[in-house]
Amino acid sequence: MSESEPPSSDESSANNDHEGLSDEYDPEAVEPVWQDYWVEQDTYAYSGNTDTQYTIDTPPPTVSGGLHIGHLYGLTLMDFVARFKRMYGDDVFFPFGYDDNGIASERLTERELGVNHGDFTRREFQEKCRGVCKDYEAEFTDNVQSLAISVDWDQTYKTISPQVQRTSQLSFIDLYDQGREYRHHAPTIWCPECETAISQVEQEDLDKQTKFNDIDFDIVEFGEGEGDEETFTISTTRPELLPACVSVFVHPDDDENQHLVGGTARVPLFGQEVPILEDDRVDLETGSGLVMCCTFGDQTDIEWYQAHDLELRIAIDESGTMTDLADTYEGMSTAEAREAIIEDLDKQGHLLESRDHHHTVQVHERCDEEVEYLVTEQWYIEILDKKEEYLEAGRQIDWQPEKMFTRYKHWIEGLEWDWCISRQRDSGIPFPVWYCQDCDETILADREQLPVDPLVDEPSTDACPECGHEEFVADEDVFDTWATSSLTPLVNAGWDWNSEAGALNMERPEVYPMNLRPQGHDIISFWLFHTIVKCYEHTGEVPFKDVIIHGMVLDENREAMSKSKGNIIPPRDIIDEYPTDATRYWTASASIGDDFPYRENALEAGERLLQKLWNASRLVDQLTEDIDRSITDDEMVESELADIDRWFLAQLDEMTETLTERFHNYEFAKARDELRTFFWSTFCDDYLEIAKQRLSDGGNASTQYTVLRAHQTFLKLWAPLLPHVTEELYQRLYSPEESLHLEEWPEPVGYDADLEAGETAMEVIGALRRYKTESGLPLNQQLEEVDIYGHVGGFADAVADVMHVESIDSFTTEPDITTEISDVNLDYSIVGPEFGGEVSAIDDAIEAGNFAVTGETLEIADGTFELNSEMFEIQKSRTYSGDGEMLETERAVVIVR
Repeated sequence: MSESEPPSSDESSANNDHEGLSDEYDPEAVEPVWQDYWVEQDTYAYSGNTDTQYTIDTPPPTVSGGLHIGHLYGLTLMDFVARFKRMYGDDVFFPFGYDDNGIASERLTERELGVNHGDFTRREFQEKCRGVCKDYEAEFTDNVQSLAISVDWDQTYKTISPQVQRTSQLSFIDLYDQGREYRHHAPTIWCPECETAISQVEQEDLDKQTKFNDIDFDIVEFGEGEGDEETFTISTTRPELLPACVSVFVHPDDDENQHLVGGTARVPLFGQEVPILEDDRVDLETGSGLVMCCTFGDQTDIEWYQAHDLELRIAIDESGTMTDLADTYEGMSTAEAREAIIEDLDKQGHLLESRDHHHTVQVHERCDEEVEYLVTEQWYIEILDKKEEYLEAGRQIDWQPEKMFTRYKHWIEGLEWDWCISRQRDSGIPFPVWYCQDCDETILADREQLPVDPLVDEPSTDACPECGHEEFVADEDVFDTWATSSLTPLVNAGWDWNSEAGALNMERPEVYPMNLRPQGHDIISFWLFHTIVKCYEHTGEVPFKDVIIHGMVLDENREAMSKSKGNIIPPRDIIDEYPTDATRYWTASASIGDDFPYRENALEAGERLLQKLWNASRLVDQLTEDIDRSITDDEMVESELADIDRWFLAQLDEMTETLTERFHNYEFAKARDELRTFFWSTFCDDYLEIAKQRLSDGGNASTQYTVLRAHQTFLKLWAPLLPHVTEELYQRLYSPEESLHLEEWPEPVGYDADLEAGETAMEVIGALRRYKTESGLPLNQQLEEVDIYGHVGGFADAVADVMHVESIDSFTTEPDITTEISDVNLDYSIVGPEFGGEVSAIDDAIEAGNFAVTGETLEIADGTFELNSEMFEIQKSRTYSGDGEMLETERAVVIVR
């Protein structure tokens, strides 16, 4: 077992001695025992010895705090798949990982310990991270175990483990050798709070309230045209970038300002003269139409800088502090400088107006800090040149739901940067790289020596292969955490360097490509896209066959849960208050891909279902307590089955076939709802009541067999969703010491029955039961005579037996029933405007019965008024003219005498 394995219990399993079932189901006593039993017995271990594997690429939760409710939802969804596939006959590979390297874990450690990573050596701080993460990972494990997630705990991994570090560094070397990676000194997306480069995917939009400032620039020289103005206006939300201003741009279609193009302007406060150029990327709808370009304020600034070969002026450093280029504002934060510069612009007469402005800015998704664009040296994976290939790779995957491919497509189409994979932090996997101190040649580690830390380890060469210099400088950066977590399919497949073969291969090639990638829609651009990129580049194929993309859990007001709103519900709170199976029942209620709200009444509905299953099982236990409960398909010859029993087993065949298809298609919500309706209504309310009547006077082999087969089938059909209660019932009533979750998934046997007649018979039984209840009669009260008008085939005797009818006859003809119009309802919103003051006359005529319906027209007062079908609705009553009381169902008319 791994060091993160759930703790074992001293109890080996639940009590398997058959003593009858208690009146109430006790999940608090049952669930922990089975959770320990499954781990101790290695119930869910992957063997790798069968021809049919089903492999799941489970998302390793980021160790940045406790598990949230989204983890609870996502984990149970993938567990539904794992449990079903395991019973269906597949050898299920279901690992679990912990993503414990990167900025998230580093910030967690700083927050928990009240320290800063810069106060320690990398090795010292990483040790602190390991200690903090270990505690959270133990909590993760406990929560996952409490949810009955059927992972193989021998297949756990951590993204900071030596083996995963080796895999990540191998990936870097392989991509470098392919020419897919490069190191470049260029504009970079930078987080001043985390003091590291980030990638495009790590940005998100944040609405902010700020000031829109109209600033006067002095015109030094006009372009080819002439003008008499001395200044022009620039509108900006970021006056702190004025010291970094390198040009002003005009749109080519801006006729009003064309005379400025080719001239120069002076930047207020800072005095540098900058050229006035034209470019069609200027937004004519915002501000004055004149835009300053600063190195760098946004992506457009970078494009202008590169396209027009502009000067580079860096006014903000890595910590978000103004540099010496900012003159008197040096050392201020960007927020402080913004306020001070606005004040000074106003004093010197350059500030025309400063007004409130609501706009969207790009922030780092880890800390909500507004990003900057700095010129730094970083490592990149080239992806922009293969956007169409990555789109085609996505098309090879079966998306559930299909609409989620559109999000993947839109992300790729919107890519503007290659993937920056280097981070200037301490908690992470080091780049296996040194540089020649003299010529800066890149020196890669040998594959055999991985994993390495260049700050501690020496390169495998004594001299630079390019210039022969013998001194080297270690790369101090670490990988972006997504550069590692994107390798999970390869990590699970044991992808490694084979020294003898001189090639990369897989220890477990049968698990790759993986069958399923389950994940939330919020990380399509993070985890899914990057996994496709990495695995496609390394193997030439997509890393998984199917993707199920689930939605987010909302609060009861259908708002996204967030710490700032105070509406987060920790999974532990739910697990402690409700049975785990009830929680799982709730998570099965949402269609894949849809966001859905957390509602306590849905959990309470799950509790009621558990008790219903328990009560039904108690009745089955009592009805079959004196017989051998082991059954086989050929034990009961179909011809020996009573019609009602054969009918129910044929219905059960249909439900089994439907449920199997639902699970194969990941339609858990439909599976849950259809199974609940059939189990609760058809089995419990109808068939079990019939069986109880048939078995009350002694043995009935046909019904006993049917009850046992149905009950065992129901336990198996419910097992993926409700593992605890089904295991408890199965081992208590049928097979002690053998887990239900390793039994074969039920298959339709092929019973042939008149399903329509059986449905009609069930309706008749229900109608007679209601008749007795409403008449104050006991259910075993004998009825003298019942006539059934409807197709009940050979089920009439079963109706008579169950409902205690002395004489019963069935007919395929219609009974002597008179149908009369009992009421006419008018839609006065239409009739009133149409007939005005004559409405009262229409009402009087209808009251007097002076009307007739001809086709879709209502003729009133001998045809004086005619109403079309939109204006009225006819209500009819049916009466039986013979002896007895009439009961009606959807398919039949029943006469009780």
